Amino acid sequence: MLTQLSIRNIVLIEALDLSFSGGLGVLTGETGAGKSILLDALGLVLGNRAETSLVRAGADQASVTASFEFSRLPDQMALVLAEADIETEPGEPLILRRRIKADGGSKAFVNDQPVSVALLRELAPALVELHGQHDDRGLVNPRGHRALLDQFADSDVSGVTSAWQSWRKASDRLRGARDAVDQAKEDQDLLIAYLAEITELEPQAGEEARLAGARSDMQKGEKLSGDLEELRQVWEGSSSPLASLRSAARKLDRIAPEHPLLAEALAALDRSVIEAGEAEDKLNQAAGALFHDPEALDIAETRLFELRALARKHRCEVDALPELMRSMRDQLDAIEGGEAELDSLEAAERETHQIYRARAEAMHANRVAAAMRLDEAVANELAPLKLDAARFKTAVSDLPEERWGPSGMDAVEFLIATNPGADFAPLGKIASGGELSRFILALKVALAEKGGAATIIFDEIDRGVGGAVASAIGDRLARLADGGQLLAVTHSPQVAARGGQHYMIAKSSEGTVTKTSVALLDDAGRKEEIARMLSGAEITEEARAQAKRLLEGV
Repeated sequence: MLTQLSIRNIVLIEALDLSFSGGLGVLTGETGAGKSILLDALGLVLGNRAETSLVRAGADQASVTASFEFSRLPDQMALVLAEADIETEPGEPLILRRRIKADGGSKAFVNDQPVSVALLRELAPALVELHGQHDDRGLVNPRGHRALLDQFADSDVSGVTSAWQSWRKASDRLRGARDAVDQAKEDQDLLIAYLAEITELEPQAGEEARLAGARSDMQKGEKLSGDLEELRQVWEGSSSPLASLRSAARKLDRIAPEHPLLAEALAALDRSVIEAGEAEDKLNQAAGALFHDPEALDIAETRLFELRALARKHRCEVDALPELMRSMRDQLDAIEGGEAELDSLEAAERETHQIYRARAEAMHANRVAAAMRLDEAVANELAPLKLDAARFKTAVSDLPEERWGPSGMDAVEFLIATNPGADFAPLGKIASGGELSRFILALKVALAEKGGAATIIFDEIDRGVGGAVASAIGDRLARLADGGQLLAVTHSPQVAARGGQHYMIAKSSEGTVTKTSVALLDDAGRKEEIARMLSGAEITEEARAQAKRLLEGV
């Protein structure tokens, strides 16, 4: 709840520090005293737009600080703060501060940490709920009606949400698998053609390097074949060097015994014959190794060109062709496997859909039953609030399947008919300002035990009514504040008398300077203020007596 509000240099307020407690607090004062300034100031720390016109004349800047205390932070608020890296200690207050400059610009803080104004707006719904003459949010906004009915009905929203998420995941998986199979089927004919083309070549790992090496060797043999042929012609035949050496060796062998030198010459000649023979063997081996087979070279070049052309077609390296072939086979196999998997995914999608639908239908039945109870509870509040001719209805309608969601299959809206025989219409479109506030009060009373913002503020809910209706409003505000915190800006003495805390807002002038002040009244001050509200400018003893009776009758 709101425990402290400090205002500096806002419009007519120079400096103001207020303390609040639980229960019903009332704010009273003459028209124009500045009650709206308090609400505008509070709105700043709740993320409302910072207008430079709010800065008091002559001041450089203005600031508002609000302190809220909780026995336990609401889960959603704790999550928002954690995501913003704002640490909170159990039992410590949550302090919001907003500073605006006269020349434009503003800064926001939560627990003295700089934050965005958007974060203040995100925290606001759990902190303060404001209802006034021109309320266009909160209970009037149909977007929140379903959640309010679910709170009233204790609906199993989390169970429906988890079922919805499971159904969506199953649907997404099924859709993805179908898309993959459909795409694969579109590519199937092309895959088959590509695979047949690659399979016909049957590329092998490392084949490009082997073919390139063999082609290089054969091309070298082609180049050297002419030189080897010339050598062969020199080396072969009866007049070849080796034949001549052998003939000379035979002749020398016959005469070598005649002289030692001839024997040495024969030995040297024999060595030459041996080496010449070895040279002949090497030449023959080289000729065999470099033998040029035009057909083999053509075959090697043709396959190498085919492999490289296929690799260019598929934009990969030649050595990647074997893996590409295996990948294509896997893709074709996956088409058949994918179709089999679709059966399993379709079964999972049907099962999760059935679970979601069953839970959503159960919640629908719970909502319909709760709507009847809520309508009855609100109807019981209307007559005492001078709305006895009005009717209230909680409309629970089916949504088309494409609009089903984590909150179920229903649209929920609060409708009213203010005159007998009139058609029901949205809450905010029919009721006048005063009627709207009283409808909201009736709703809040009916929903009182189902939670809401930490602090509720009603701004002049009693405008235009008095007597028994004002008493009924005061009674309901007190009931609504029981166990929580409710602040009411009021002109009604009957409502003011029900307050546990009573603040009087006054405006005073000092020379050319006008200031607004707020005072927490004691018992005597309360009686005097309520007497003023009863009698007007001149407070009579009769008004004081009536004020005393009002206070004693609470």
